[in-house]
Amino acid sequence: MTFSRRAFLLGATGLVAGCSQTTPSPFIQTSALNYGPIADEKFPLPAMPLDKIAPELRRQEVAYPAPYKAGTIVVDTGARRLYYILGEGRAMRYGIGVGRAGYALSGNAYIGRKAEWPSWTPTPNMIRRDPHKNLRYAAGVPGGLNNPLGARAMYLYRGGNDTMFRIHGTNQPWSIGQAMSSGCVRMLNHDVIDLYERAKVGGQVIVIQGSHPAESFAAL
Repeated sequence: MTFSRRAFLLGATGLVAGCSQTTPSPFIQTSALNYGPIADEKFPLPAMPLDKIAPELRRQEVAYPAPYKAGTIVVDTGARRLYYILGEGRAMRYGIGVGRAGYALSGNAYIGRKAEWPSWTPTPNMIRRDPHKNLRYAAGVPGGLNNPLGARAMYLYRGGNDTMFRIHGTNQPWSIGQAMSSGCVRMLNHDVIDLYERAKVGGQVIVIQGSHPAESFAAL
């Protein structure tokens, strides 16, 4: 076989191999889009490395046949998931971090107000429980990439009163999927920005402790 003939065959083989490469799955492509850089924020966000987010904790639309109206937020603390009800049996699902045992809200609330890049001040209870950690922040921490509330916060109210619980972003993305906060619901900054745009002030929030929502529907 001549050199030119061998070169042609090798080139053809390489072409076939190149064409046979698999493209990323739609889920991977969507994840890359969902967690890419966000440059138009007050504090621009870099891309979130996908290897830092377990696939099951990434934002995605899922089937969710729940008896709640569109616009409701369901927080499933046991599963470490938050669902924004889209209607017609669908929901947007997010991975979350939740409060340690004994430090979590349960039952119904509503969004009393929302804030972008909110400031943070530890509550009196937080200062009392851990003054070494929290007393230094008693005067408040301005919004920004190092703020514990992250890029957005939704403040949960009952009967016109602030419950002191929030759904918010975090500067500790590794905490998503964990139970370690002082009771608030943590989300990745990319995810809390997405939820913030969907959720409305006055929207219902249902926090279910210790069981999957499907197990609780019959009691509603």
